[in-house]
Amino acid sequence: MARASDSAYKALREQILHWQLLPGTPLSEIELAERLGVSRTPLRAALARLALEGLVDTSRGRTGVVSDVSAASITDLFELREALETQAARLAARRCDPNVFDALAARFASAPELLLTEGSDAYYALVTEFDAALDHALGNAVYRGALDGVRLHLARARRIATANPDRLARSAEEHRLICTAIRDGDVALAASATTVHLNASLTTILETLEARTPAGHPASGQKGSA
Repeated sequence: MARASDSAYKALREQILHWQLLPGTPLSEIELAERLGVSRTPLRAALARLALEGLVDTSRGRTGVVSDVSAASITDLFELREALETQAARLAARRCDPNVFDALAARFASAPELLLTEGSDAYYALVTEFDAALDHALGNAVYRGALDGVRLHLARARRIATANPDRLARSAEEHRLICTAIRDGDVALAASATTVHLNASLTTILETLEARTPAGHPASGQKGSA
């Protein structure tokens, strides 16, 4: 059963993160079990794991739904992300191998060409390498666990702005500056450059989300909405 549950969990997680299952989609156990080729018992275990991660909302009744990606939830995510990532940048600036971040800075400098030739998925693979280098520099498994929880939801939120190539090019330059500051051991600049990057990312995601929301219908869960 464990293998079937793991298989169902991985498949559903991938579909949620890549917007193949959209926010608010009802998750019928019968339909999902048939589609994924598993029985309902391992499927329920998979859905329970996804609920613990916040990707499935089970608060609305017997049938779970894919959790919302709203202005409010994204803002909450970035509040936590800023606290974690600015401190991570400070610590990395004190503890890192400068050669690693020097190489990453060079690759982010070449990211506009990467985006043009290989697209956004290749760019996000580079960002994943940056995250891994940051984790290694921290050398703190507890901290990494907290960062991984934030990154999980970020992977879904950032898909909102993936179609904005200008923003991705600016993001690459922001990452280059963060890498340079960490490489140079500049604690203050590493933290401030991270803050600038996160604020720009949040603004882009919220603006894109607002543009997708029909007039007169606030994004689900938006703070200040009725």
